[in-house]
Amino acid sequence: MSGLQIFKNIIPYVRPYRWLVVGTLTLTLIHSLAAQVNAIVLQDTVNRINALVQAGKGFREGTSILLWISIILLGKEIVSAFVTFGQRYFGERLRILISQDLAQTIIERMLTYRMAFFTRSGNEPGKLQTRIDRGVESMTRMVQLFFIEILPLFVSAILALGLMFQANVWVGLTALFIVPIYFFITYRQSCKLRGWRENHRHYREAKSHGIMNILESINVIKSFNREQIEGEKQLSLQKQITDNQLQTRKTAFYFDALKTFVEQVGVVLIIILTAFLVLSGQMTIGAIMYHIMLFNNVSAPVRQLHRIYDEVNDALVYSEGFFEIVHAADEVESTGTYRPDHIHGTFELRNVDFTYPTGTKALHGVTMTIESGKITALVGLSGAGKSTIVNLLDKFYTPDSGQILLDGVDLCAYDTQFLRDNIGLVLQKNHIFDGSIEENIRYGNPAATHTDVVEAAKKAYIYEQIMELPRGFESPATQLSGGQQQRIAIARMFIKNPPIIFLDEPTASLDAIATEQIKNSIDAIKKDRTVIIISHSLSQIIDSETIYSLEQGRVCEHGTHEECYDQNGVYRRIFDASARSLNIEKIAKTME
Repeated sequence: MSGLQIFKNIIPYVRPYRWLVVGTLTLTLIHSLAAQVNAIVLQDTVNRINALVQAGKGFREGTSILLWISIILLGKEIVSAFVTFGQRYFGERLRILISQDLAQTIIERMLTYRMAFFTRSGNEPGKLQTRIDRGVESMTRMVQLFFIEILPLFVSAILALGLMFQANVWVGLTALFIVPIYFFITYRQSCKLRGWRENHRHYREAKSHGIMNILESINVIKSFNREQIEGEKQLSLQKQITDNQLQTRKTAFYFDALKTFVEQVGVVLIIILTAFLVLSGQMTIGAIMYHIMLFNNVSAPVRQLHRIYDEVNDALVYSEGFFEIVHAADEVESTGTYRPDHIHGTFELRNVDFTYPTGTKALHGVTMTIESGKITALVGLSGAGKSTIVNLLDKFYTPDSGQILLDGVDLCAYDTQFLRDNIGLVLQKNHIFDGSIEENIRYGNPAATHTDVVEAAKKAYIYEQIMELPRGFESPATQLSGGQQQRIAIARMFIKNPPIIFLDEPTASLDAIATEQIKNSIDAIKKDRTVIIISHSLSQIIDSETIYSLEQGRVCEHGTHEECYDQNGVYRRIFDASARSLNIEKIAKTME
């Protein structure tokens, strides 16, 4: 992505604050004009004082000159102080407002993307976070840099160069000759450093992702005493970052030294040329200082070019990744327009194939019917495709081939938001948001009253435990145990009260008593609803009216518990293994 493309992408975010831009540009012009005052005043002062000295006059005759110089320069500094304050304030306000809009835009965009975007390689949470944070930071910094530093400096340089040409064309040409050389060196520096900057971006994303992995799996790391191994992984990555940074700085220092030399050559040429013109009678002696100070205004932005290019290059590197996310139109979650008055809940899968973005083929020609108002169990070993089917039915993903129907209508035709409003989903591990217990339960229905929340908590058998907490329903939900958090997730489903329910190991993290309590609650809510359950619990499986057993993404058997068991296939092996793991025979003798 070029600098021009970045500005084209940023302009829509700047446009709403055009009044800030106009104010900044006005102050920039005033500041640039004020920057030339010193050179003009100094030239006039030197000439007048030189004339007094040649006339044999002293301090008394020059008092008025010094007084006027002081008034003009101090007045200029007062004006500059106010202008600089306004300029910096407007520029910083513009940066903050654009930063807010960029951050909000990318969040809103990502919320519309399909699940495949988040599971694709390179889009891990840590990498996305780094890409977003650095993208917003570098681009808003570039906007601020442009209005607060680049624009004032270049306007001042153009004015100074114009004054130099007005005074003497040859001096102006000398100053102008230095600028393109400096630009060329800076351009070469930029080209040289671009590859290393891109590497640095990837290293930073990888480091951020690695740190997140450590924080998320710290209990596993410590339980296996793998602190040293994880530390060595991060050290290896840090060494790559360090080597890349050192190489970058080494190259930057080389080019910076070269640019400083070129600038000093320009100063020497200006001094020699103006001195010659003074000696030849074509200029006054004050013109020497006048042109040196003007050339200083011309070279000021040139001296800042390396730093400006650093900021621009950062923006080039990180804005590309940022706008790849913002402009990923093909990642927007598809939706239809069909919104029936009532959903019965009959699903049909017809020869469905599905492959995850990682390349893993999860389903092979799956055909099944999930009847309305009945309980259907999906049984199989890990990786059999059970959760994948639930993901497809909830439109988290779309199949590679085949068709999925809901009440005889293609699932793609349904309005996605409407569909999910009519589906309750409870996973093996559910996310608990920052906030109170009540806020987390109400997440299932934002319009629910406190009474509704209490009733849902009671159905999920978590009410008594909540009331034992010091702050009750206002207690932070993240402080609950894993089993308690699972009940909060189930309470969300109760308060949502949908006609279709997907249960993916809903009692996996609960103790035996809690499992029985939740089972009773789930049994109650199952009535007159379409329920799909994934569970290794024998009681949940046996209670199902239809069972589909899967193996390696294919349907092996289907029917009632007895029908599937009599087929002596995958289902029977799983069921018998579950029974043996529970030591059913000994339990039965104990119960006698």
